[in-house]
Amino acid sequence: MLETLYNYFGIFGSILAAFLVFMFFVFWMAGVAGICLRERPPARQAIFFSLAIFIPLYPVAWLIADMIKQRKQLKRL
Repeated sequence: MLETLYNYFGIFGSILAAFLVFMFFVFWMAGVAGICLRERPPARQAIFFSLAIFIPLYPVAWLIADMIKQRKQLKRL
């Protein structure tokens, strides 16, 4: 797999692609952790867990939305 990535993108492209995949994984894990922290009824929490696990873009989008919401709250202070 790494050889194929290197053949397609070269040295710098493969390093950049690997870095972007790693950063997406980090943001995905942070989003899942943030979704798990909220207190919700158990039925809704199960829905959010399944969304976070089966749709990988959802936790990343949730994390970005939460950062924007926190930024707006800090601007009001």
